[in-house]
Amino acid sequence: MEKKDPIIIIGAGRTGSTTFHHILSKHPDLAWLPGKICNVFPEGLALNRLLMRGLDYPVVGTFLGRTLKAGECYRFWEYHCTGFSAPYRDLSADDVTEQKKRRVRDTMSKLLTEDRNRLLLKITGWPRIGFLSEIFENAKFIHMMRDGRAVANSMLNVDFWRGWAGPQKWGWGELAPVYREEWDRYDQSFVVLAAIQWKILMDAFEHAKDSVDSEHFLEIRYEDLCSDSINTLKKVTAFCGLEWKDDFEKQIGAYQLKNTNDKFRSDLTASQQRDLDEVLGAYLKKYGYL
Repeated sequence: MEKKDPIIIIGAGRTGSTTFHHILSKHPDLAWLPGKICNVFPEGLALNRLLMRGLDYPVVGTFLGRTLKAGECYRFWEYHCTGFSAPYRDLSADDVTEQKKRRVRDTMSKLLTEDRNRLLLKITGWPRIGFLSEIFENAKFIHMMRDGRAVANSMLNVDFWRGWAGPQKWGWGELAPVYREEWDRYDQSFVVLAAIQWKILMDAFEHAKDSVDSEHFLEIRYEDLCSDSINTLKKVTAFCGLEWKDDFEKQIGAYQLKNTNDKFRSDLTASQQRDLDEVLGAYLKKYGYL
C-alpha cells in the first residue's frame, strides 16, 4: 500500500472545525479516528481499521457512516504520544523524540486500508505544526479561521473552557506582560480573557506556519464554508490532491450550514461587545473581519 502523508485540520477551537472535519471525513479516500471508538479503545488499531473497511460496504457502510463521527480523540493521542494532548505551550520539532516519531508513524499507518490510504486528523488549540511536520514531513495542514469575537463568545459558553480559573490554571501558560496589562486594564474581564486566548493562539499559528512550505499550508474561513461550501471544499480537495467525486459532493449537500457569528451580539452586553472590539480590533482588521 502506498503511504501518503496525512491531512491535518487545525484551528483555535470554536471555529467550526468540527463540522468541517465531519464533512471532509466523508471523502471515500480518507481514514479517520472515530471519537466513540478511539477514545474508549485507544489501543484498538485493528478495530479502527475494520471500521474504516466497513464504511465501504453497502448497507453496513451506510449504518457506520451515520453512527460514527470523526473526532479529535485526545485520549488516543495521549496513549500513543504522551504529552501531545494538553501542553501549556505549542509543540515544536524540537519536542519530537525518535521514540515518538516511530510510535506515531507506526500507529497511524495501521489505521489505513487499501481504499482509505490517506489519514485525516484534526486537533485544536495549539497548532503543533512544527511537531507534526517533523513526524510527517509532507503533511498538509488546513487552518480553519473564524471571527475572533464569535470564538471568544463561544468559549464562554462551553463547559470545558478553563479561563474561569484564571490564566495561572487555564492551560495556555502565563500571560505575556502585554496581555497581562491588557487584561488588568479591563478589570480582569473573562470576556477579554477569552479574546486574549484567541490572540495568543493566532500568534502561535502565525509563528508556526513559517515552519512549513506554503504548498503544505492552507487557510480557510468558517464564513466561506457556510456561504459556499462546495467551492470551499473544492479548494480543499485540490490543495490535498484528492479527487473530487460525485458521491462526496452529495454528502456535502446533506449539511445545512448556518453562519452564527453574530450570536455574540445577542449574548453579550453592549459594554462587553465594545471591549471585544477594542481588544481584538487590530487582529480583526488584519484577518479581514473589520
